[in-house]
Amino acid sequence: MNKIAILGPIPRDHIVTHQGDLIQKWGCVTHPVIALSIMAGDQIEIIPVSHVREVDKDNVGEVFKGYKGINLKHVTSKKDQGDIISLRFVDQNNRLERQTGFMDPIVPNDVKNLLDCNVFVFIPISDYEISLETLRFLKENSKGVIIFDAHGPTTACLINGERQRKFWVDRDVWLPYIDVLKMNLEEAHASWFKKEYESSDFNAEPEFDKELLREFAKHCLSQGVKCVYITVDSRGCMTYYMEKGKLVEEMISAIKVQTVIDTTGCGDSFAGGVGFGLIQNKKDYIGAAHYGNALGALRTQGKTFDVFKPLKETQQIIKQGHV
Repeated sequence: MNKIAILGPIPRDHIVTHQGDLIQKWGCVTHPVIALSIMAGDQIEIIPVSHVREVDKDNVGEVFKGYKGINLKHVTSKKDQGDIISLRFVDQNNRLERQTGFMDPIVPNDVKNLLDCNVFVFIPISDYEISLETLRFLKENSKGVIIFDAHGPTTACLINGERQRKFWVDRDVWLPYIDVLKMNLEEAHASWFKKEYESSDFNAEPEFDKELLREFAKHCLSQGVKCVYITVDSRGCMTYYMEKGKLVEEMISAIKVQTVIDTTGCGDSFAGGVGFGLIQNKKDYIGAAHYGNALGALRTQGKTFDVFKPLKETQQIIKQGHV
């Protein structure tokens, strides 16, 4: 049976949506793990890898109870540390964040028994949660595809608990150990920076500049990355990879939805969908993006995990282009 590991925090989230609703739930890793379980839990083994507080471990286990194909042996509480986060959305896509609990990093020892996984999906939400040594260890010892979400290295937690965007200055140290790099538009701009800035430069909002994104993607591909995904909100996902020595650049249109209820976990769900697609064919980056778009769109449709659908329904959503 194929195996997919989902690595990152399971934060205790307190969320106020853009509609003013209060949601309290477990986030990040829970979204793609349960999405994949509902979609294909009888076909694949899904392995969340995370560190949680001792007081939270049983409650986290209850979240996954009853879902097929989930192996919880790698959700541990040895150091009694876990993420606790408050999110307040100011609009559909932007939010204010504060963090008051911190997971200890995932290190090579956490993955030494998972080298036979077909895909590793890393979804850190802060810059300390995944050790570079972990990616290097997997690259050197496993044939699994390494998917990495840039939300982690472009997000810093300040001493007052505020979570802020930061430049991924050591980007090129990480890229050789990443097969598939996933990010949104804001994270892409935090990963592709000038040699020197003027003060006025910092006031500019990230723009959907295709030429700029293309140059960034070409740089990543030259460093060993095999595919770059940049999600651009409701428009879809820009996909970049090399084929027969030439750059392929394609916009994969988003799955249309009528109403957006909650966008928390959309990026995590997208990454899980990409992971599922690459299990089917590790070089079909377009097909994987369609699965990513579908799970990301479904995540917006409610406050619970009931939004996700079995594989046949998900494939039909991809075919018709809307939920």
